[in-house]
Amino acid sequence: MTSTSRPLLNRRLAEFGTTIFAEMSALALKTGSINLGQGFPDTDGPEEVREAAVRALRDGRGNQYPPGPGVPELRHAVAAHQERRYGLSYDPDTEVLVTAGATEAIAATLLALLEPGDEVIAFEPYYDSYAACIAMAGGTRVPVTLRPHEGSFRLDLDELRAAVTDRTRLLLINTPHNPTGTVLTREELTAIAELAVERDLLVVTDEVYEHLVFDSAEHLPLATFPGMRERTVTIGSAGKTFSFTGWKVGWVTAPSALVTAVRSAKQFLTYVSSGPFQYAVAEALALPDSYFAAFRADMLAKRDLLAAGLAEAGFEVFRPAGTYFITTDIRPLGERDGFAFCRALPERAGVVAIPNAVFYDHREAGAPFVRFAFCKQTGVLEEAVKRLKSLAG
Repeated sequence: MTSTSRPLLNRRLAEFGTTIFAEMSALALKTGSINLGQGFPDTDGPEEVREAAVRALRDGRGNQYPPGPGVPELRHAVAAHQERRYGLSYDPDTEVLVTAGATEAIAATLLALLEPGDEVIAFEPYYDSYAACIAMAGGTRVPVTLRPHEGSFRLDLDELRAAVTDRTRLLLINTPHNPTGTVLTREELTAIAELAVERDLLVVTDEVYEHLVFDSAEHLPLATFPGMRERTVTIGSAGKTFSFTGWKVGWVTAPSALVTAVRSAKQFLTYVSSGPFQYAVAEALALPDSYFAAFRADMLAKRDLLAAGLAEAGFEVFRPAGTYFITTDIRPLGERDGFAFCRALPERAGVVAIPNAVFYDHREAGAPFVRFAFCKQTGVLEEAVKRLKSLAG
């Protein structure tokens, strides 16, 4: 028990309490509801990848501290993946860093690159750790809002340009975008690249959903655009692509000076992690293209199943071009408060979702939007759709 009247939580983190994911997952357990809130699969990934982890454990690889930058096999696999998929060449010894998932990669990058008072532009709604990590680094977040337009959420490039000031240090970009499912177009990325070069900004790109793009959308790493490789920190992850989110294996690719900076912060966070799993992810990244195509096709079918069911239940559905989340508008159901709607939904329909307002600084802009995850078994989604249809009545 402290005798001081000073608040225990420092003011940088005072606005961040228990996450909405913890609240809604607890509500799912309490009510026996189908949890379409938190974004994790309910089945494991490829058996050969899981067996690779078992083999590494049995062979004694990674059971003790792995190398600080990550095991060589994984760093080489990440570099080979970037070269094969996007034509991006990185030195596995100096330009690749393995992290404890993408969340640590984001935290370490922002802690390394920001000085107190530096402004960071991020697209809202945004993954909740962005705001917390910017705060921990002493930065100031400057949200630029993606707004509904013709069935998706789009970026206003004029608004982005106007947000840049002399205090802007970096742009934090997420594409494919969680939670809206937006995939930035070539034209949008070209404009972002030109702005970054013109204003001499660093860019951090969260690309963990790179293999989950649908229809005519295409994932284009920002580092491939003119003038961007030397100023871009690209963040990737195994969890979303291979359905092993609990392994927490992520990575950073960037020029050596930026990787060295990020590693300086990362080494005092976890130092190292996920030893045996790093070897397994190295093998996963070398899977044939047929794996990635089948994975995408499976998620596309699930997207369409849930999107159709939500529409039948009365939601306005924003069909995502990427990720495994669907954003909906609850106003056609006569609702306006996403928090109240999501807290009542388990009792009303036996399904859990997430209010998008938690991903906004401008809470009013996100108030009527609710996110559902479709990275679940087909039977689970079918049952969820059946339950949600009761809302239409």
